Order: sequence, then C-alpha cells, then structure tokens
Amino acid sequence: MLKKFLLYFVFILPFFISAQNTITIKGKVVDSTTNSGLESATVYVKTVKDSSVVDYTISASNGNFQMKLKKSDLPHVLKISYNGFKEISRSLKNLNEDLDFGIFVMEENIGNLNEVTVATEIPPITIKSDTLEFNATSFKVRPDANVEALLKQLPGVEIDEEGKITVNGKEVKNILVNGKPFFGKDGKIATKNLPADIIDKVQVTDSKTKEEELSGQDATSNDKTINLTIQEDKNKGLFGKATAGYGTDDRYESSLLFNYFKDTQKISILSSSNNINSVGFSMDEIFDNMGGGRNTSIWINDNGSFGINGRQFGGNEGITQSNLIGINFADEWANKKINPNGSYYYSSAETNNNNRTNRINLLPTGNTNTLAESRTRSITDGHSISSDFEIKLDSTTTLYLSPNFSKNEMRNKNSGFENTFDENQVALNENTRNNNWISQENKFSNSLYFYRGLKKKGRGISFSFNNENSQNESELNTQTATIFFQSGNANDERDQFRLDRSKNDSFRSSIRYNEPILDSLNLSFETIYSYKKNDDVRQTFDFDAISNSYSNFNNLLSNEISSTTNSITPMVGLSLRKKKIRGSLSVGTEIIRFENESLYLSDKTMVNKNYIYPKMNGYFSLTLGKSKSIYSYFTYSVNLPTANQLLPFENLANPINTIIGNANLKPTENYTLYSNYNNYDYATRSGFYAYFGGDFNVNQVVASTVFNEDFKAITTYENIDRAYNSYVGFNYNKSLKKEKRTFKYGFGMQFSQNYNQGLTNNTLFESQSFTLNPRVNVTWSIDEIITVNPSYRYTFISNDFTNYIIDNAQNFLHSAKLEITSYWPKKFVFGSDFGYNYNSNIADGFQKDFYLWNLSLGYNFYKDKLTAKVKVYDVLNQNISATRTITPTAITDMENTVLQRYAMFSLTYKLEKFGGKKDDGNGMIFMD
Repeated sequence: MLKKFLLYFVFILPFFISAQNTITIKGKVVDSTTNSGLESATVYVKTVKDSSVVDYTISASNGNFQMKLKKSDLPHVLKISYNGFKEISRSLKNLNEDLDFGIFVMEENIGNLNEVTVATEIPPITIKSDTLEFNATSFKVRPDANVEALLKQLPGVEIDEEGKITVNGKEVKNILVNGKPFFGKDGKIATKNLPADIIDKVQVTDSKTKEEELSGQDATSNDKTINLTIQEDKNKGLFGKATAGYGTDDRYESSLLFNYFKDTQKISILSSSNNINSVGFSMDEIFDNMGGGRNTSIWINDNGSFGINGRQFGGNEGITQSNLIGINFADEWANKKINPNGSYYYSSAETNNNNRTNRINLLPTGNTNTLAESRTRSITDGHSISSDFEIKLDSTTTLYLSPNFSKNEMRNKNSGFENTFDENQVALNENTRNNNWISQENKFSNSLYFYRGLKKKGRGISFSFNNENSQNESELNTQTATIFFQSGNANDERDQFRLDRSKNDSFRSSIRYNEPILDSLNLSFETIYSYKKNDDVRQTFDFDAISNSYSNFNNLLSNEISSTTNSITPMVGLSLRKKKIRGSLSVGTEIIRFENESLYLSDKTMVNKNYIYPKMNGYFSLTLGKSKSIYSYFTYSVNLPTANQLLPFENLANPINTIIGNANLKPTENYTLYSNYNNYDYATRSGFYAYFGGDFNVNQVVASTVFNEDFKAITTYENIDRAYNSYVGFNYNKSLKKEKRTFKYGFGMQFSQNYNQGLTNNTLFESQSFTLNPRVNVTWSIDEIITVNPSYRYTFISNDFTNYIIDNAQNFLHSAKLEITSYWPKKFVFGSDFGYNYNSNIADGFQKDFYLWNLSLGYNFYKDKLTAKVKVYDVLNQNISATRTITPTAITDMENTVLQRYAMFSLTYKLEKFGGKKDDGNGMIFMD
C-alpha cells in the first residue's frame, strides 16, 4: 500500500507544483459591427525577447477564451487575430497574476489602396471556413528535422507507431505539396524526407473526390487532407539527400531523393536499392531504411508488409531485396489553366521465404490437423506511369483527365508438402508439390470528369467516364503427388503445363445535374451506366514421355469462362449545407443484367440473371462547437457472386479440393453504418474521439465443403441467412508543456464482434468472435535533447463455435515498446527501439514470445551536411514471425522467415540550395 501511495505521490507531485506556478488569462472577443462574439479568433502570447509563442487558444462560439500560462517576470505580448479584422495587441509587463481583459472589440480591416506596405504577423493557427491552417514557423523543431517532426508538434495531430496520421481523431488519407501529390497521395515520402524548415503553412481540409472538388460540393468523406505549402523564398531551388550503407551478412542499403522547385514547377527523382526489407523512402530519421522490420503492433492478420504508391514489398513473410527508380513532375501551364502532374516508377523485388504451418481444421464430427512446410522464391518486375491533367476551359468549365498504365512481370518458384491427420494421428492424405509460375499483366485505366457551372449559383451539369482494361497471361509448370490413405481412391500424380489467359474490361459513365432549391438545399439527378466483362481461358497439358514435351491436352483440367454485367442506375439526391449541419441522401434503383457462360468438356453452360435492387447512401455531419462534431454515414449495396461461384462445372485444379458452382446463388445485400464523435480542445490540448459501426450481410455467399475419409474436399457455394461485424471504440490524448519539457499521453480501446455462418459436411455452423484491444502510449521530451516514448497494446480474441467438436478458442497478445531518441551531446543522434511481443496458445514447436531491439548512433559533421551512422538491427538476435489466426473453419499457426541480427554503417549527405533571401524566422509577411 505504501509503495502505491509513493508511486501516486511521485506521479502527481509535478502536476501539483505546476498548477501552483501558473496564471490564467481570459477575455472575450466581439465584432465591432454586430457586438456579438467572434468564434475561432486566434489568441496567443509571445515573449518580447525572442518572439517565441508561449501558448495559444481559439475563442469559443460566444467569443470567450481562456489560457493557463506559467508565471514569468519577463515581458510578453498578447495578440488576437481574425481573418478580415484588424489585429489586437496588448503588452504584458509580466505574467505573475491572473488577468481578465474583459471585452476585446475587433474592427474590420478595410484596406487602403494607397498604402504601400502593410506588416502583419501571422498567428500560429487560423481557421478559414473549412480549412485549419498552421503557421509552420510558430512551431519549433530541430534545424535538421523532417516534416513528420513538425506535424508531431501541431495540436490535434497524432502519428502512431504504424505511421498513421490523424487530425483531431480523423485519419489523414492524402498529403499534398503545394496542392499536388508528391509521389502518391499517401504522402509518406513527403513527411519522411522533406525538411521542416522549408514549410510555410500546414493546411488541413476535408478530403474530397475530384468530382466534389471541381463542382464545389461538400466532402462526404470523414477523412482529412494535409497540404504543405513551401515558403516563397524556398520555392526556387533544389534539395535532397543520399544514403549508402553496408553491413554484416552482406546487408546493404542505398537511397537517393532529389527535388527541384521553381515556382509552380516541381521535379523529383528517387531511387533505392537494399536487401533489408525496406522500400527505401518511408525512412525514419533515426534508423533510415530500417522500415521493414521495426517494432510495430501485432495484429492477427498483419504480415508486416510495406509499400509505396500501391507497391507492396517484403514484410514479415521472407527477406526482400528491392530496387526502385521513380520520377515525379508537376507544373502549371497556360496561365494556370492547365495543371499537369505525373509519375513514373520502375520497381523490382526478390523475396525468399520458408514457411511452416500447423492448421487445425474445425469439423462438426471431429477436427483434423494439417502440417505443412514450403519454400518460396518470388521475383517481381514492373513499370507504371500515372498522370492527371486539370484543364480550366473557362471560368465555369473544367475538364479532368487521369490516365494510368502499368506493366508487371511476376515469377514464383514454390516447393513444399503437407500432411493431414485425424485426431488419433492417423494419416488421411499427403501432398507434395513443385511449382514454377510466370505471369505478365498489362493494365490501363483512365478517369475523365467534366463539369460546367450554369448561371444560377449551385446549378451545374457534370459527366464522368472511367475505364479499366487489363490483360493477364500466366504459365505454370506443376508437379504434384497426392496420396490418399483411407478411402482406397487412386492416388493423384501430375506433371503438367498450364496456360491461363484473362481479359478484364470495365467501363462506368454517369451524367449528373444539380439544381439549388434554397441557398442551403440542393437537388441532384444522376444516371449511372456500368459495363463489366471478364474472359478466362485455361488450357492444361500433360507431360508426354514419348515426345518428351507437354503435348497431351487435358480436357478435365481445361475450361473457358465468360461473365458480363450490365447495369443502369437512375438516382435522385438531396443535400443540405448549413454552417453547422451538412448532409446528403441519395436513393435510386439498380437494374442489372448478369450473363455467365462456361465451356467445359465440349459442353456449354449458360447462367443468366436479371436483378432489380434499390440503391441508397447518405451521410450526416453536425458541428457542435469550434472543435466538436458528429459524423455518420450509411450505405446499402448489392454484391453479385463471381462466375466461378455461379457456373455449375467441376474445377479439378486442386487435387485435394474439387470446386463446383451453384447456379441458384442470390446476390449478397450489404448494409453499412458508421458514426463518430470528435472533440479536440485547443486550449487544454486534449482530444477525445469515439466511434462505432459495422456491416450486416443478407444472403452472404459462403463455401459449403464436404470431406471424405481422406479429407479430400468437394466445395460448392450457398447463401446463408446473415453475417455481420460490429465495432465500437474510443481514443483520448492530452499534451502538457512546461518550459522545454513536453509530456503527452494517450489511451484507447476497441471492442469488435463478428458473426458468421457456414456449411461443413452439410452441417450449418455458427462462429462468433469477440476482440478486445486496449492500448496506451506516453511521450516525454526535453526540447531538442531527449524523447522517451513507451507504449503498450493488449489484444484478446475469443471465438465461440456452434455445431463443432470444440465450443470455444481463445488467444491473446501482448505488445510493449520503448523508443528513446537523444540529440545530446551536440552533433550526436542516438536511437533505441525496444519491443516485446507475446502470442498465447501458439502450437507446440512455435515460439510464443520474442524481443526485438534496434540501436542507432549517428554523428553530424561537415556543417551538418553529412551524417555517419552505425545501426544494429535485432541486437538480441531473437526476431521471429509466429502468428496465430482463428477463423470460423480453422485455427492456424504460422512461422515465416524474417530478418535477424545485422550491423550496418551508413553515410548520408544532405543538399539544400535555395534561391531568394533566407528565412529569418521572425514570422512577418509584407504585402504591397
């Protein structure tokens, strides 16, 4: 008891002392014309000595504001700023007692055309309509810090251990630089590599589709977009960095990023090569490219893969050697009427992995156990070109084009075996395989959007057209041997060559008309036409020993499938747009023609269906205050079964699982609901985010599998009554600052429940899973000296089964992490990343827990342009990849090859050369 009291006392004492050493400043901001309170005026306090911002807040809906500040004998300045009004400034001799300023009256700023220069100080934070804008120079970061370090200083911005960025609880999906994508909209290259000292503004807005952006519609998404604007005097020049490193076990890394800015023109070039499971450009400023094997939270189905612009590399499944070259271009032509943006990538990767699996197959009458091992080598090689053009034809008409092309080649060599036993360890079947697979894919897609605004405000007409066309050809050399031990059926041995060709074409067009009913109410009419066609041809040839070639055509393992979908959907929508309330509702009817055809053993089978279903979607957003909001959306949609699920012919490609389609399948009806409550208080720097949602499916298509005594399966598909998943959770975070010390903490929890039905051996089973996931994280830092960041996550999973031999299966995971970063002594950078992971109920022979500890020590020299580093990955040499996955039909334990201990020395060179005068950091702008 005494220990608990002392611990509580030690923890609470600093905050008690801090409370005794603070004062309160409060007041009210009103409009001189209406004498009403001004909401979202920026109020901040600066020191006179160095003009650094001590604290800031935003006025409430009634104009009131309040700040708590540390006592000080030094002179300060109180400033109040609001867009379109004259700035208010009050001198403060000291900060030794509470201050109540009463009412501040703000007057409109009516400019004088004869004035030559007007000096205005930029406030640290500004709210303009639906844009939250941060002045980057108001937030101090280290001289060599990247944009990610700057974002972490902004109130309401959180970056978790997986790199996901949220603003006031809302996830950031797009990051732009000067309004344009920077090697993809996810922005990881920009946040990890752009220096913070070139950023002028960080603008946060609601994420909009291109249609919403050009037509002036409100954003229906709850996601956020961050736009980074470059300082004017640094928007001309070049900057970049290059890293090269070599280590033990022949590990190596190299990367180059070069950027050229000239007004509206931007050219960026990147390249990388490494064999440490890294893409090379989601770089940590301490550990560089050690991105494919750092400590991250463990999730049941997380394979730890990583990627850039949609390309996935490595992860916890194998060791990857990757190479990447890319170029990005953006500009404005013809007096800003044409805005081109484009990227080209070449990427290649080779992954080697050994897999070991233990799977318990859940059956109504008795479980079976499958043990498997495999070795895989996969090689990918690809080119891709992506571009978009926004063309302003006139003041009311805009055309947008986004053509994209990719060409990829994949090679895969896989060998392995698997054995299946019953509960008494009696062998049921055994399968060995040796496969060589080559695939080539060409894909072209394009998005076209045309919008023209008509005379009446809000009235407009738009047309869109989207297409995606792809061709894939693959060749498979396969040798398999399957032995059946119980039924007396003949064993299955294959030595075959298989050729697969597929062609997929999809087109979607829509025409939409918007008509304003009131200033805040809009009516829309839209008609959507969609066409999809998929053609698949499979030809299989057996090996002929006489001709020593694959020349015997195998009718049983060859087929042709064709599927065509035509749909037309007329819809009508109503949208509401007020200051604090936004929302929309769209309803319509989807008329579908679904045609499927197969050719198998010279027999042609056709399954054609006609469907008429309603279609509905909508959202609602309510702003409760300057930082409080509620958001909800819902959808109703229909998903058609695939041709393979529908066409009733035998697919014998898998020797231990024959698949037969079901012509009587119905489409799956999906209902989706999501809602959240968000509140971030800028004054107290605390945020709360709560959410719930789920999906409910009617007539969901599931596999119905019947096993014989050899555990050989015959699978078809059936509709089941219902399936659903639901979740509810919350997050809370708070930041405390005392002089140069900052203390942040956050905690959250998510609870989810899934319900599934299925059919095994003609018996209906039910599975309900419950997942509980609490987490907590703390960050303590002293200015530019040290940062300590511990975090912990616990995951508990429980599955209840009906009509199975077992009633329940449970699993839990611990994931603890401690990051320490130090910038002392000067010129040195030290990083420690320590993690512990534990996974319960792993099968015998699989390790349940492991430690992963990474260290880095760097030294800056040559005017901080060069950084030398020594890094050690997996210091304790304990890294493993052991996971347990629980599904309605199996419990699977799996282990894959992972990177283990290596040491590396690297050298990084930074280049910065900008035109114009250097930024003096005084936060002043001058306008003629």
